[in-house]
Amino acid sequence: MRLLALDTATELCSAALWLDGQLRTRETVAPRAHGKLLLPMIEELLAESGLTLAGLDAIAFGRGPGAFTGLRLAAAVAQGLGFACHRPLIGVSDLRAVAAQALGATAAAARALVCQDARMDEVYSGCFEATGEPGVPRLVGLEQVSPPLAVQVPPQWLAGERMCAAGSGFEVYPALRERWAGAVRQWLPGLRPRAQEIARLAAADGLACAVAPEQALPVYLRDQVTALP
Repeated sequence: MRLLALDTATELCSAALWLDGQLRTRETVAPRAHGKLLLPMIEELLAESGLTLAGLDAIAFGRGPGAFTGLRLAAAVAQGLGFACHRPLIGVSDLRAVAAQALGATAAAARALVCQDARMDEVYSGCFEATGEPGVPRLVGLEQVSPPLAVQVPPQWLAGERMCAAGSGFEVYPALRERWAGAVRQWLPGLRPRAQEIARLAAADGLACAVAPEQALPVYLRDQVTALP
């Protein structure tokens, strides 16, 4: 499968090409500059690989949750490219992408609690378990947005082996880290969703999960964008 993947859900802007299992990537930390950087990254990757958009099977994008502006940008660029080359889109959870990175970074854990800062004193959270396929975790339960201390894990996790914890929520909210200190084997607060995991997960999910460009939408989890004074 040949996939173009992109992600702008956080301060990290990234793009990747998945070519039958081989990855080429571009990424940089550049808050508020994603709109300028993303298309040149994509052009560089395609030129470097000698491909055009027409040579792709699908386009994958980080569908959220994450920063509202970033999610809209990723979805809009993916939709525009999909319409231009008549290719379907595959939306991939940004929390799942962080979990894939976390579980790949530590052989000691098969479970990951991912908490990304959602601003407004809340976090986006999801619980993920490793599967038989390396780098392809599965979601346990639902992704949620909540105050940090309202984050929950499946009850059976508390009685089993310790998990890893990943995402910016553990950097921003010390109380969240304190709450789960006894259950966590490894802390990975610096991880952010990346296009390379988006590409790997989209390839694993396959074209059965692809939709027409107009049907590919961001997943915000939260409807409220700003807090009134």
